[in-house]
Amino acid sequence: MYHHSEHQMLLPDDFFLPFGGRLNPDNRWVVLASLIPWWKVEEAYKETLKDLTQGNQAYSVRMALGALIIKEKLGTSDRETVEQMTENPYLQYFLGLPEFTETAPFDASTMTHFRKRISREMIDQVNAWIVEDQQSQKDSGDGDDDDDHRGTPSSSAPAEEKKKETDAAETHQGKLLIDATCAPAAITYPTDLKLLNEAREKLETMIDVLHEPFRGSRKKPRTYRNQARKSYLSIAKQKSPKRKKVRKAIRKQLGYVERDLNHLEKLSLQSGLDRLSRKQYGELFVIQELYRQQRQMYDSKTHRIEDRIVSIHQPHVRPIVRGKAHTNVEFGAKLSMSLVDGWAFLDNLQWDAYHEAADLPGAVEAYAQRAGVYPEAVLADKIYLTRENRKYCKERGIRLTGPKLGRPPKQESKEQKQIEKQDAAERNAIEGKFGEGKRTYGLGLIRACLRNTSETVISLQVLVMNLSKALREHSFFIFFMYLVQDVRCSEGSPKVA
Repeated sequence: MYHHSEHQMLLPDDFFLPFGGRLNPDNRWVVLASLIPWWKVEEAYKETLKDLTQGNQAYSVRMALGALIIKEKLGTSDRETVEQMTENPYLQYFLGLPEFTETAPFDASTMTHFRKRISREMIDQVNAWIVEDQQSQKDSGDGDDDDDHRGTPSSSAPAEEKKKETDAAETHQGKLLIDATCAPAAITYPTDLKLLNEAREKLETMIDVLHEPFRGSRKKPRTYRNQARKSYLSIAKQKSPKRKKVRKAIRKQLGYVERDLNHLEKLSLQSGLDRLSRKQYGELFVIQELYRQQRQMYDSKTHRIEDRIVSIHQPHVRPIVRGKAHTNVEFGAKLSMSLVDGWAFLDNLQWDAYHEAADLPGAVEAYAQRAGVYPEAVLADKIYLTRENRKYCKERGIRLTGPKLGRPPKQESKEQKQIEKQDAAERNAIEGKFGEGKRTYGLGLIRACLRNTSETVISLQVLVMNLSKALREHSFFIFFMYLVQDVRCSEGSPKVA
C-alpha cells in the first residue's frame, strides 16, 4: 500500500518542534530538500511497488531516498545514520516528517531494502532533473546581456566569417570532460591460495549440515580439515614464499576442494540440498565455478581467465587493471563519468573490464540531448584518441583534445601550445571530481555486497556530489545577496562629520 505524499511541500515553518523554536530556512538540509523534485521521484518510485492498494504501508519515496542521501552525505553506517536521524530535527524534516519525534523512523536493516528498491536508473534520472533545474535557474539569472555578448563576432570581421562563427555558436557550446575510474569493492586482496582455502572451509561446513540427519547411523565423510588447514598456514604465514611452494600448496588445496565437492554430491543424492541455507546454496554454485577456473589455470600454468571470480561473497566483482603507481589492479566496478560545468554524470557502469574509449560517442550524444547542442570540445585522456572517436568528432565539428595522428611537427605554434596547456588545466577538474568522490563520499571503497545495491550506492555518490555543488552555489548566492544588501545600506546611510 502506498499513499501520495510529495505533491504538497512542507515548509520549514510548518515543521512542529515540541521544545519550541523554528527551523532555519538557510540550513543545508532544508535547502537540499528544496533542490530535489520529490513529486517527480514519487512517480518513478511507485512503479517499483507491486501493489499500491494492499499490504502494509510502504515508506514514502522521500523517506527512502532521503535516508540513502543522508547516509552517503555523512559517510556513516546504516545504524549510525538512523541514530543521527533520531537526534536531528533537520534530518527529520529532510525525510518529510511533519514534526520532530524522539523515536527512530525505521530500523537500520530497512536501509538495505531501500537500496534494493531504488535502482541506479532511478537515481540517474533524479540526478538529471536536479542538474537541469540548476542550469535553467542559472541561465535565467544570467540575463540577456551575457547571451548577446557571448559568441558575437567583431564588427570588423568579414560577413562570411561572422556567419560561420554565429552558426558554430548555435550548434556547439560548452566543453565535455570524460574519464573512467574504478570503484573498489570492500573485499580482501584475493589470491588463489586464499580463495581455495576459503572455499574448502565453506564446503566443510556444508558437509556438516548435510550429514547432521545421519549422525550416529552413518560414518561422516573424511575431509582432512586439520591437515588442510595446517598445509595452508605453512605457506600463508611466510612473507614471500617461492613460486614452487605456492604452486604445490595450490595443488593440495585443489585436491581438498575436489574431495569435498564429491562428498557433497553423494550427500545430495541421499538427502538433497534442502538443509542448506539460501546463502550456502548460492555459494555452492560459486565454489564449483571457482574450482573449475582454478583447476584450468593450474593445468595451463597461467593466472588469467575470463570472468575470473575473486570473491565468493561477491562473485560479480572482477579485477580491473588500471596501471596506477600505488596499485596495478583494483577489484570492483569500472565506471565512466562525464563532467559539464562541474556537474557529474554517470555514463557507464560495468563490472567487467572494458575499453572506455567506446563511451565517448554515448557521452557526446547525452550532452547533446541535455543541452540541445554539441560541445565545442571534448577533453579526454589519450586512451580516448582512437580513429573511430576522431572520425566521430570530426564529422560533428567537435574538437577532440590531444595530438594528431602521424609524425609530430618539428615546430608547434605558440597558439596550439597555449590551447593544449589550457585543455590540460581544464581536464584536471574531472580528476579532482574522482578524488572528491573517493576521499569524501566513499567512492574509493564500496561496502554494499550485492550487485544491484553496489550500483545504487555508486549512483548515489554521484548524486550527492551534484547536490553538494548545488548547495555551495546556493550558499554563495545567499552570501552575495547579504553583501549587496550591506553595500546598499552603507551607501544610503548618512555620513557623520
